Amino acid sequence: MVRKRIGKITMWMVFKLLIAMGRLPLPWVRFLGKLLGFVLYVLVPARRRVVQTNLRMCFPGWSQEQIQTTSRQVFVYFSQAWLDRGWLWHAAPEVTLQRLQLTGALDALQGNEPTVIFAPHFFGLDAGWTALTQQIPRSFNTIYTDQENKASDAWILQGRRRFGPVGLYGRVQGVKPLIAGLRAGQPLYLLPDMNFGPEESVFVPFYGVLAATVPSLSRFARLGRAKVVPVITRMTPQGYQIEVLPPWQGFPTEDATADTALMNERLQEFINTMPAQYYWVHKRFKDRPPGEVPPY
Repeated sequence: MVRKRIGKITMWMVFKLLIAMGRLPLPWVRFLGKLLGFVLYVLVPARRRVVQTNLRMCFPGWSQEQIQTTSRQVFVYFSQAWLDRGWLWHAAPEVTLQRLQLTGALDALQGNEPTVIFAPHFFGLDAGWTALTQQIPRSFNTIYTDQENKASDAWILQGRRRFGPVGLYGRVQGVKPLIAGLRAGQPLYLLPDMNFGPEESVFVPFYGVLAATVPSLSRFARLGRAKVVPVITRMTPQGYQIEVLPPWQGFPTEDATADTALMNERLQEFINTMPAQYYWVHKRFKDRPPGEVPPY
């Protein structure tokens, strides 16, 4: 009980610090994030090994120097994106509007047509969500994973509900409310490019390596009779650029595994434009096909 209370107080202090930092000029916030990234790169060797293992598997032609340089950049972008939540979720609305540049095929998100948004795990994923919910006059839904720390859980939920109305659904709630929302014209902001275990995944290539991948993009699109619109968020010195791409044609099909393989193939194209901004801290290849040894 005492430990939980201390942990809650500590997280409360961290959030207050983040909110205060969010009032600083953006270059200052980014500089502090860069310092934090270098510190984490040195002090968290286990996660550093995860990043470097992922990069070696996905970019076998890279030199050791390229691996190390990109690994340091990954930690910097991770830290900067985390500190940015101080202003994303607490700065004045005109500040977020100025720093979040929404571009691309914006007409693909107009109207009430059922839409699944393919939002890969780039570090700007919360910036992308904030931009859409603030600047597009529609009610968005997404799937939420509960955090172990309840104080952190509450802060994240509050931040993601800042510009509503929005729906945040836990995985335990199932797919019915999400499908109903899709058919009612509420876009689903979906991040399906993670390893959530072999039970709900299919093994499809990711940079030529079989990776357990949830086929939810294909299934939600088919069940919701929805189009798929990729939204890619890139961190920039001015904030974030959120690019809406044209809807995918001929997607989904009746073959969820083939659709998921195509999703990974197109995801690679997005990652290649900014490899250090992808979420390589995740153990993407943790689950292996029978007979293969986990690389971590």
